[in-house]
Amino acid sequence: MDPMTNSSHTNYDCVMNYSSFNNDPTEVLRWPRTLSLILYSLAFVLGVLGNGVVIWVTGFKMKKTVNTVWFLNLAVADFVFTAFLPLRLTYAAMNYHWPFGNFMCRLNNTIVTLNMFASIYILVVISVDRCVSVVWPVWSQTHKNVQKAFYASLCVWALAISLSAPYFVFSDTDSSNYSNDTIICYTDFVLSDDYSIPSVKQLQLFRNLPMTMTRFVLNFVIPFTVIVSCYAVIIHRLRRNRTLASKSNRTFKIIAAIIITLFICWAPWHITGLMMFVFHMTNCRNKALYHMLVIIYPIVRGLVCLNSCINPLLYVFMGQDFKDKVRKSILKVLENAFQEEEPHSYTNPEVTVQINKFFSNTEV
Repeated sequence: MDPMTNSSHTNYDCVMNYSSFNNDPTEVLRWPRTLSLILYSLAFVLGVLGNGVVIWVTGFKMKKTVNTVWFLNLAVADFVFTAFLPLRLTYAAMNYHWPFGNFMCRLNNTIVTLNMFASIYILVVISVDRCVSVVWPVWSQTHKNVQKAFYASLCVWALAISLSAPYFVFSDTDSSNYSNDTIICYTDFVLSDDYSIPSVKQLQLFRNLPMTMTRFVLNFVIPFTVIVSCYAVIIHRLRRNRTLASKSNRTFKIIAAIIITLFICWAPWHITGLMMFVFHMTNCRNKALYHMLVIIYPIVRGLVCLNSCINPLLYVFMGQDFKDKVRKSILKVLENAFQEEEPHSYTNPEVTVQINKFFSNTEV
C-alpha cells in the first residue's frame, strides 16, 4: 500500500487530494519515498540472502532440533515477505501507481500482514522456549522435542493466516481521484464505491477501529510484552548465579539488541497506524498531523521491512565465533566443490557439527 492507503479509498483521497494544504503529494513524498526505496532495496537483498542461507542450513544441512524448527519457520516467514518486496519497491518507485492488478494487490497485502503476525509470534515462541529452558531446564529437556515444536509452529501459522485473511477480502484497486492515470492498492473495509453515504462512512469507521486495534494489540502490545518479560526473567536468573553472570555479558548485549531492534522496527509503524486512524476520524482536518504522517509513513514502513533482514543477524548469525565458523565452512565447501572425484551425495560433518554447536551457543 502507498503511504496513506491503509484504511480506505476515501482516506487516500482525503489525504492526497486535500485542497486546503495546497501541496502536490508527489513533491511532499519525494525524499521520504527515496528513503523508503533505499530501505526496501536493502531489506530485499539482505533479507533474501540472509533468510535463504538460514533456510538452506536449517532445512537441508542440519539435524532437526527444536531450535532449527524455530529458526527455519522464522526464516521462511521473513523470506516470503522479502521476496515480495520488489512489488512494493516498484509501487513506490512509480509514485504509488499499482501496475500488478487486483489479485496481486490482495495477495501482497495479505503476505505483508501474514509476515507481521507469523514472524512476531515465532519470536514470541523462541523467547518463551528460551525462558523455559533457563527457569526449568530439566523439565525443558524431558518435554521438548521436534514433533511438538513442529505442531507449535503449525499453530503459529494457522493463527497468522486467520488474522491476515481479512486483508485479502478487503484489499482492492481503483483509480485515484487525484489522478485518473494512477491506480492505487488500498484497504476497503466497507467494499463500497460510494463513500458519500453516511451509513457507509459509519460502517467504515466501525470496521476500521477493530482492525486497527486488533493489529496494534495482537501484533505489538501482547507479543512485545511477552518477549520483554521472558528476557527479563532470563536476565534475572542469570544474574542470580554469579558464575553465569560473569560469563553472560555477551548474552545480555544480544538480549538488549533483540528488544531494542523489535521496538525500533515495530513501534513507529503501529503508532503511526493509530495516528492515521485518529486523522481519519477527524475528517482529515489536522494539517500538522497530515504533514507528519505523509513524511513518516514511508519511513516506518521501510523499518518494518528492514526487520525481516535483521532477524537472521540477531537470532542466527550472532552465535559464538560465527564469523570464523562461516569462513571455515565456506572454505571447506569450496575445497570440496573444486576437488575432482566421483559424484556422491555430499555431507559436510564439520559444517554440521559447527552449526549444531552454534545453535547450542545461541541458547541463553
